[in-house]
Amino acid sequence: MFKKLSTKIDSYKEEAVKMQEELTSRKAIAPESGGEGEYEKAMWIEAELKKMGFDEISRVDCPDKRAIKGIRPNIVAKYYGEDKTKTLWVMTHMDVVPEGEKSLWKTDPFKVHREGDILYGRGVEDNQQGMIASILTAKAMMEEGYRPPFNFALLINSDEEVGSKHGVEYVLKTKPELFGKNDAFLVPDGGNEKGEMVEIAEKSIAWLKIHTLGKQCHASMPALGNNAFTAGSDLALRLRNGLYEHFNAKDGLFDPNISTFEPTKKDKNVDNVNTIPGDDVFYLDCRVLPTYTLTEIHKKVLEISASIEKDYKVKVSVEPVMTMTSKNPTPKHSPLTKAVIEASKAVYNNNPQPCGIGGGTVGAYFRNEGYHAVIWSKIKDTAHMPNEECDLNNLLGDAKAFIHIAMNLKLNIADASVSSVWDNK
Repeated sequence: MFKKLSTKIDSYKEEAVKMQEELTSRKAIAPESGGEGEYEKAMWIEAELKKMGFDEISRVDCPDKRAIKGIRPNIVAKYYGEDKTKTLWVMTHMDVVPEGEKSLWKTDPFKVHREGDILYGRGVEDNQQGMIASILTAKAMMEEGYRPPFNFALLINSDEEVGSKHGVEYVLKTKPELFGKNDAFLVPDGGNEKGEMVEIAEKSIAWLKIHTLGKQCHASMPALGNNAFTAGSDLALRLRNGLYEHFNAKDGLFDPNISTFEPTKKDKNVDNVNTIPGDDVFYLDCRVLPTYTLTEIHKKVLEISASIEKDYKVKVSVEPVMTMTSKNPTPKHSPLTKAVIEASKAVYNNNPQPCGIGGGTVGAYFRNEGYHAVIWSKIKDTAHMPNEECDLNNLLGDAKAFIHIAMNLKLNIADASVSSVWDNK
């Protein structure tokens, strides 16, 4: 049956191209990034799914006045298996990041350009490759009349690119009854060019806004003021060096194998050269190994900030912009981890290995609730770049891998030990 379903997947190549074209043409950019949300894209996806043979299709709409129709849609589509009490979920997201500098694109970012089996356009990899692969997986099973051992379901989300507040987080909060204790979650929203990265753990994330308040004055008379930029610059270095030094544990599951603390974005202060700024803002991106809690990180940041206040006679405030706790790794011995590794080997003849990452995915939300989630796909790794690309051979190959997983996974997740949920106070 696997061979028969794989052959069916191969016949969908041109259909996959058409789906990429339709999805890419419908911008789905978050309001925070200057867009209007995912509504138009979601309506097209929902209409296409209704043409298929899913046993259940529903939406979980999160209110958001900034978006089209005032909602951020999340789509649920379930194809029943022999055992309807267990479900393999494939989670993907509709939203994309903005195109960035248009001059760096060789073609229109929101119109698919094809060169052989390579497609270019914003979103073709992140996350339309995984989304289309999951849809084609269901389509092949339906057209061949195959029912998997348990349910195969799609969870197509909004808002992944800017934190998932209106996506997975909202679905888990308002519709927990959708998910059972033996469900498993496959997230094709990360990977590498060989398909060998099987992500089972993530670092926790804290984005911090650091605001330094001094006193503005003329640059020719610095003694009359208090340079917030100088204090803020010193603070950025003290935080970077101090946090790396203090939180120095290593974990070989991750690459890099340490926690990272990097100053990144810098807000504008004064408009002219000859004014000393009395107000300065920069941001710190923290990616923290599960060894530490975000509470510990925040406490150390405040301690270092206090030293700057004392030395420079300024005021410093620390505001979390975004936090994501990720404590529960999916065990290496999990049935899901094993099934993904075996599927990747079967389809791509490679050597996949379990690993952890510093980036955040929606998988963390489910892990923190005690579920097993694995992030995997074979991708060109061009997400967020100009000329983002998708190899059709990867898209179809991933669909075959999803079928392999659905056919061979032993869904007894509740029997595998999972550590307790990490606090994020």
